[in-house]
Amino acid sequence: MRLSLAVLLAAGLASPSLAADLRFCWVGANGYSLSGRMQVPDQKMSNAVITENDVTVFRISGFYNGMPIGNWDMRERTPDTTFHLRFDPIAMQFLTGGSFASTNSQGWNADGNVMNCGNPGFGFNSGNYAQDICVNGTHQHAHPPS
Repeated sequence: MRLSLAVLLAAGLASPSLAADLRFCWVGANGYSLSGRMQVPDQKMSNAVITENDVTVFRISGFYNGMPIGNWDMRERTPDTTFHLRFDPIAMQFLTGGSFASTNSQGWNADGNVMNCGNPGFGFNSGNYAQDICVNGTHQHAHPPS
């Protein structure tokens, strides 16, 4: 399974070199959704897979029934923050469907248990069995298992 998203690609200036500016959205079950933005240096866009080590900007905002429930920005990371990202720049898709922290999973301020996003806090996880949201340190089931 791959994370369904809409992506808008625009070239922007990120000093000192050009970077791809990607905007994405995800619609889960039970009224949950998120939107986000990431920047990737142009030279990294030819990688087979882009990881958390390749992005220069990464932000997400979560919603429940259209109402804001939280945000996360990679600039807020601490040594204990989960940030696991796998993106295929050719297919323009986030890789999903694998065990957590594998080559086909995501952990954006949320680990495999989806309960470590902080309080207050917001995060997203895709791996193991589902795609889920973390709100204020609590797992919110946002996508039924496939």
